[in-house]
Amino acid sequence: MKVVICGAGQVGFGIAERLAAEQNDVSIIDTSPRLIQAVTDTLDVRGFVGHGSHPDVLARAGLEAADMLIAVTLHDEVNMIACQVGHALFDVPTKIARVRAQSYLQGHWRDLFSRDHLPIDVVISPELEVGEMVLRRLSLPGAVDTVSFNDSNVVVVGVRCQEDCPVLDTPLRQLTDLFPDLRAVVVAVYRNGKTFVPRSTDSLLAGDLAYFVAHTDQVSRTLSIFGHDEPPAQRIVIGGGGNIGLYVARELELRNPKARVKIIEDNIGRAEEIAQQLTRTVVLRGSALDRAILEEAAVGDADTMIAVTNDDRVNILSCLLSRELGAKRMLSLLNDPAYPAFARGLGIDAYVNPRQITVSKILQYVRKGRIRGVHSLLNGAGEVIEAEALETSPLVGKPLRQLDIFDGMRIGAVIRGGRVMLPRGDTVIQARDRVVMFALADKVKRVEQLFRVSLEFF
Repeated sequence: MKVVICGAGQVGFGIAERLAAEQNDVSIIDTSPRLIQAVTDTLDVRGFVGHGSHPDVLARAGLEAADMLIAVTLHDEVNMIACQVGHALFDVPTKIARVRAQSYLQGHWRDLFSRDHLPIDVVISPELEVGEMVLRRLSLPGAVDTVSFNDSNVVVVGVRCQEDCPVLDTPLRQLTDLFPDLRAVVVAVYRNGKTFVPRSTDSLLAGDLAYFVAHTDQVSRTLSIFGHDEPPAQRIVIGGGGNIGLYVARELELRNPKARVKIIEDNIGRAEEIAQQLTRTVVLRGSALDRAILEEAAVGDADTMIAVTNDDRVNILSCLLSRELGAKRMLSLLNDPAYPAFARGLGIDAYVNPRQITVSKILQYVRKGRIRGVHSLLNGAGEVIEAEALETSPLVGKPLRQLDIFDGMRIGAVIRGGRVMLPRGDTVIQARDRVVMFALADKVKRVEQLFRVSLEFF
């Protein structure tokens, strides 16, 4: 696949890194010579200095022969115009744009991005995606990672195995015997810096980060089995009143009348603006690093401190200060891929990575075959994929135990006619079933092949 990416920032670099590693033909455009030099020195891609919305720059990048244009610059308008130019002058089949300003995304303007106006095939709003993930974390405080599939009927959850985890040193196959009605499958384990797909004879150890797939109504019970039965957060302090902080507070007001929310925002103009848009949320003007402000917000009594400013270091430090003051749990927004491991070592319970979320969303449209959803885990070590099985797929028609194709992969759920089923050895996948599975990064191409239209690819 030939792909042109506009924007060589963290998101653009992350997309280019993934696509180049999978042997795609990638060109990347940015106005910064420094960023382009950094990308081309690191990755096997072509770099072009210039404006991503200018036709001559897009032409030099080879857009006339491209299968996809991905516009993820820092400016919504540049991203939108790049897609317009890509459609009008180069007839690019698929155009993806990152749009952050919420005014463009309001429901009554939904026709804006239609083919007759701004022909953008996929609009990605990182703030909304991150906001929804934060809300899921608040409802499932025992989880360190969550993502939904199949219209939220299936949830993938990452959970840290503590010393008191009740199922430590228990072979995974015995979990079915111990909890026969539990619809959850452990599909991946991160241990000592390595991610692997566990076998049924493997056991979980203290310190493991385990990922399981479960029906949505089984998630809380499964977390309890792993020793995490914390109640949903009700007293919440949000550090940062930007788009994400505002979205989370507004949705909490709508979805959880019992929630007591406070926002700390350093910019006085922004603090006044969001205070006018919220009804029950208390808005405090000040820095999330100011101990006096955190004490005024009663962070010591908070169930969760959420740090979502634009500065990773501020987010980490405000979480640590909040923990010192007595906050039960911390959730930090982290853009830099080098920070998550560092933050975990400091005791921050969970983090959200906007870059990973954006890259995951885009990968859904890059992946070949009947791929319906993709989420990248553990900084790209693997992916959870939802796909539709076709009649020609090798998965169809035989019991799973007879298929010798799952090295580095594991099925977590099979959805048939709206019913979520736990995969077992005698499960037979049928055409048009939806399959949610985890695959290590080097096995993703194999997953694409399993869900392609024809057997000629095998």
